[in-house]
Amino acid sequence: MKILFVKGLSVLAISILLLAGCQNEESSQDESDAGETDSSSAAAETDNSSEEEEQTSEGEDHIHEDEHEHDEDEHSHDHSHEQDEDIYAGYFEDSQVEDRPLSDWEGDWQSVYPYLLDGTLDEVFEHKEEHDGDKTAEEYKEYYDEGYETEVDRIVMDGNKVTFYEDGEENSGEYSYDGYEILTYEAGNRGVRYIFALEDDAEGLPQYIQFSDHSIYPTEADHYHLYWGDDREALLEEVTNWPTYYPSDMDGHDIAHEMMAH
Repeated sequence: MKILFVKGLSVLAISILLLAGCQNEESSQDESDAGETDSSSAAAETDNSSEEEEQTSEGEDHIHEDEHEHDEDEHSHDHSHEQDEDIYAGYFEDSQVEDRPLSDWEGDWQSVYPYLLDGTLDEVFEHKEEHDGDKTAEEYKEYYDEGYETEVDRIVMDGNKVTFYEDGEENSGEYSYDGYEILTYEAGNRGVRYIFALEDDAEGLPQYIQFSDHSIYPTEADHYHLYWGDDREALLEEVTNWPTYYPSDMDGHDIAHEMMAH
């Protein structure tokens, strides 16, 4: 009986030891797996962090590039605006001048001279006295009275056809391009005359018309000064009388404000 009891205890002890060993082995395996999991998570977090930093860096670089490009665009725009202002004032290089078609002045145009006579443009002359200061408002009015004076109160241009309206009568003719001339004025600035010649002789029409609108390359005109006559070279010498035309659908006050904007 004692021998059987001892054998039973021995078997029980061995079973307990084997069970404990299995539990320790499983625990070690779990810890190992946990360690590997933690390492993998840490590595993944590191990789994600690196990717986020890289993306952030790329994003910042993209933002800086956009800002740089935007700055360059603003600079180009400013430069173009300054260049246009110089050209408008009569300062440009010969190489900048280009031929222009008659269609640049296409439309229905009215003379501004009646608005000078009825006093609508008085605010323009007062504005010039205040901001330019070279003359009084009355002196400016006298100067522009000579410049704007004309009896041709309306001009319509459609294709190559030009129609002059004067004293209730109208005369039309076809004009073709005859080149341009660059003029230098006493003040040192310059201007360009774009010249068109009458194709067929017609009574009541000038042989030549010459446009000046402060532009020196193809662009749609918003107003212009026009010289006309039968002597091409003599017209180039005319700098005191420059009849000026704005779109016929503008009223006098609109024209005045447009003038003051320049």
